[in-house]
Amino acid sequence: MQRRKLFAVALAGVLATGGLAACGDSPNANKNANNGKTADFLSIGMPNGTVTENNNPFVGTSAGASLGYRWVVYEPLGMWNNVKPADPAKPWLASDIKWAADYKQLDVTIRDNATWSDGQKLTAEDVAYTFNLVKSNEALNIFAIPIDQVTLNGSKVTVTFKSSQFTTWHKIISQIPIVPKHVWEKIKDPASDPIKEPIGSGPYTLKTFSQQGIVLERRETGYWQEKPAVKELRYTSYTDNNAQTTALATGQSEWSFVFIPNYQQTFLAKDPEHFKVWAPGVLGIHGLYINTTQKPFDDPTLRRAMNMVINRTDIFNQAEAGYFHPELKNVTGLPEGAGDAFITDAYKGQNFKVDVEGAKALLTGAGYKLDGTTLKDKTGKAVTIKLSDPASWSDYQTTLEIIKSNLAEIGIAATVEKPNQNVWDANVQKGDFGATMRWTNGGSTPFDIYQTVMDGDLKKPIGTAAQQGNFGRFDSPEATAALKAYANATSDADRTAALATVQKIFVEQAPMLPIGSDNVGGAISTKNWVGWPSDSDPYAPMQPTQSGTLDVIMHLKPANS
Repeated sequence: MQRRKLFAVALAGVLATGGLAACGDSPNANKNANNGKTADFLSIGMPNGTVTENNNPFVGTSAGASLGYRWVVYEPLGMWNNVKPADPAKPWLASDIKWAADYKQLDVTIRDNATWSDGQKLTAEDVAYTFNLVKSNEALNIFAIPIDQVTLNGSKVTVTFKSSQFTTWHKIISQIPIVPKHVWEKIKDPASDPIKEPIGSGPYTLKTFSQQGIVLERRETGYWQEKPAVKELRYTSYTDNNAQTTALATGQSEWSFVFIPNYQQTFLAKDPEHFKVWAPGVLGIHGLYINTTQKPFDDPTLRRAMNMVINRTDIFNQAEAGYFHPELKNVTGLPEGAGDAFITDAYKGQNFKVDVEGAKALLTGAGYKLDGTTLKDKTGKAVTIKLSDPASWSDYQTTLEIIKSNLAEIGIAATVEKPNQNVWDANVQKGDFGATMRWTNGGSTPFDIYQTVMDGDLKKPIGTAAQQGNFGRFDSPEATAALKAYANATSDADRTAALATVQKIFVEQAPMLPIGSDNVGGAISTKNWVGWPSDSDPYAPMQPTQSGTLDVIMHLKPANS
C-alpha cells in the first residue's frame, strides 16, 4: 500500500520533465471551467519526480501505484474506508461479502453486470483466477495472505485461509486488484511485466503515458455502475514538494497528497473559497527503521539509547509544521486518540522524553565507550550510521537532520543520503540501508503497525525484496508468535495478552524508532469539482493513492452543475 505522499516544501522546483511549468499555460489548466463552462477533467498531482512506465497493479514502484491511477483501472471486491476502519467494506465488484466467524473463510458473490475494458464479461472465474495468481506468486502476494483453497460455484467464490484473517480482512477485500484471466494467463511473468496496455474493470482506461503527464479517459460504455462525471484524469508527477504546492496554489493541480508548511498562507489563503485541506487520522505511524543486520545496530541496547535521544517535539514543530504528523508520545508508538484503547497496562502513561545522560549511562553500562565526541562499540570501532530518504521528501530530510544532530549527542556520527524515490524504495526493500524514515501499514487494530516493523513472516534475506514490512530484518520469533496469537485470538483477553508481548518487545528492543502518527489527507480545489470527503462526510480517505480513490472520484460532480 502506497502510504507516504505528504511531504514538506523546502526547495524551489519545476515539474519532473522540465517541459511544464508549475504555473502559466499548463495543459492541466481547466480553461473551460474557468470560462464558466462545465469542467470535464480533473488534474491530480504528486511530488514524486520521475516515474517508471509501469501499470502493473501489484508493483508498488509502478507509476500506477505511485500516482494512484491503478485503482481507477483495476477494482477491488469492496471499498474499505480507513478513516472509519472499524466499518465493514462497501460492496464493489462483489455484491455480497461474508466472512466466517473465525475469519478463515470468505464467501463473495460477484456482480453479474461488470465488464472488462476490452468488452469481455467479468466473472467469478476472474476473481478465482486472481486469488490463485496471488497464492501461487510470492512476489504478487504482497500482504503474505495464507490462501489455502479457492473454489467456484456459479457467481460465488469461496476462499479459505490457513489462519484467521481478522487483522487482514480489509486488505483482502479492498487492496487486491482483480485482474482478467483471459489477459493475465498469457503474461509470462506477472510480477515483472509493466502491463503497458492495462485492461481493467474500472471506469477509466489509459489514454497516454509520458513524463509530461499521464492521461486516463472515461469508458463511455460497459461500466457496471453509473459512469463518473469526470471524463479525463490528468496525472502529473512533480519534481518536488515546492513544485506540487505551487501547482496547487495556482490551480494547475486540483488534488494532491502533499504536506504544505504554513499551509494557511501558502495554499488556503490563495483561494479561501475553494482551496481545502483535509487530514483525517488513521491507525498508522512514521518512524526510523534501523537495519538490524548491520553491526553494531544488531544490539537492542544501542537502538534503545538512540530512541532515548530523539527529539520528537523538534521534529513535529520543524519537520511537520506543527500539525501534520503529530508527535508520538507513548513509548508503545501508538498515536494519541486512535491508539489509546490499545495501550496495555504496563505502558499506560509511559511517555517518551529526551534523556541524553540516561542514554549515555545505558551505553557505557553495556560496554560502549564515549571517547570525547565519538561513541566506540565493544570492539573499539567508532559507531557511524547512514540515514537515507528521497531528496524530494523534505519533511523526512528535515527529520533526518534533526536525528543526525540528536545522535551526535551520544557520539554517533550520522550521514544523510538523498537517493531518488525509486532507488530508495528498492534499497529499503532489499535491506540496503543503515536507517530510514518510513511509514507503517495501517488498519483497524495496531496489528498492522507492529507487523510492518517486526513480523518474521515478512522478513526476507538481504538482497531479496521485502515489499510489505520488516525492512530492518528484525529477527524475533517471540514477536512473530505474539503477532500470530493476536491475529488468531478468539477473545479480547487473549488479544490483550498477545498485544502486551508485542509491545514489550517493541519497547525493549526498539527495532524502529517511532516518530509521528499518520493520516490519509489531501489538498483539493472545489472550484471545478465538488463532493469531496470531509469531516461532515468522511466516506473515504482523501489521499489519491489509496484504494478508495475511485470512490472519491465517483462522488465528484461539476461545481457549476
